[in-house]
Amino acid sequence: MNIQHNISLKKYNTFGIDVIAKRFISIDAVYKLQQLLKIEKDVFLISGGSNMLLTKDIEQLVVHIDIKGISIDKEDENFVYLTVNAGENWHNFVLWCVDNNYGGIENLSLIPGNVGTCPIQNIGAYGVEVKDTITKVEALEIATQKLNTFSNQDCNFGYRNSIFKNDAKGKYIITSVGFRLTKKHHNLNTSYGAIATELASKKIEKPTLKNISDAVIAIRKSKLPDPKVIGNSGSFFKNPVVSKDFFLTLQKKYPNIPSYTVSDSEIKVPAGWLIERAGFKGNRFGDFGVHEKQALVLVNYGNASGKEIYELAQKIQQNILELFEISLEIEVNIIH
Repeated sequence: MNIQHNISLKKYNTFGIDVIAKRFISIDAVYKLQQLLKIEKDVFLISGGSNMLLTKDIEQLVVHIDIKGISIDKEDENFVYLTVNAGENWHNFVLWCVDNNYGGIENLSLIPGNVGTCPIQNIGAYGVEVKDTITKVEALEIATQKLNTFSNQDCNFGYRNSIFKNDAKGKYIITSVGFRLTKKHHNLNTSYGAIATELASKKIEKPTLKNISDAVIAIRKSKLPDPKVIGNSGSFFKNPVVSKDFFLTLQKKYPNIPSYTVSDSEIKVPAGWLIERAGFKGNRFGDFGVHEKQALVLVNYGNASGKEIYELAQKIQQNILELFEISLEIEVNIIH
């Protein structure tokens, strides 16, 4: 066991927060993880580091999940079934699928992080959620070191939610994820956001998986900062869902408020619009702030602390509550 001491986690989190792991180990195989968990039970997991805000040094043993590999379990005329190990980069996996004409996750291009974390918050973008392609999640139970298989139903997927954020939180380490993807008759989703506009600008009438992936990449690059250049974790807040009655009251006050219908009684309101309307978009406070192109993204311009960014998030929450009577929920995992 190659345990290192006093390692900076700056390169292991997309916010680029410079905190110290008192002890650190990188694991590249399930059996090594099982061996480690027989000795160490109190561990802090890190993979792509894309959905966390570190606010302090980590006293626990930091375990970097670096298990790689993609395998085809079976395929038929219409579908391919894959098992993808947790340490695979999510975006690289999406591009690999697109190159192989496997459909279903092309709208999720350029989302930061690794495959192992995608089920935890049921990542989604441009009208697609990863839960619709996941067949199973394999995870090690920390207490027993036993490998468990969770079916799609077992995962209790919801909007940016799963069992791994609730009942199973802190009890399991995801080691691989199974996917079912289409090989033909792809269900292309081009109606959400600016995808249709982007395709039209390129005069593409019959888009391929690659056309959609390229469109999403172009849109995301135009709106979102590259974590390698400016530290961030993508969308910091969830889009709030409110009752239809409440929304209609809000709409009288703000006629141009954008919205998406969730059900007959519920409406989703873009958190970015609320934050921009509250005057935070583009605001910079020293080395941290709200991104100039996308109000949903909080950023580290260099040497900000996680504590500073979290305090800004709380200030935004308070303002939105006072202005709109809406509680904004943080999507990013805050490590106190």
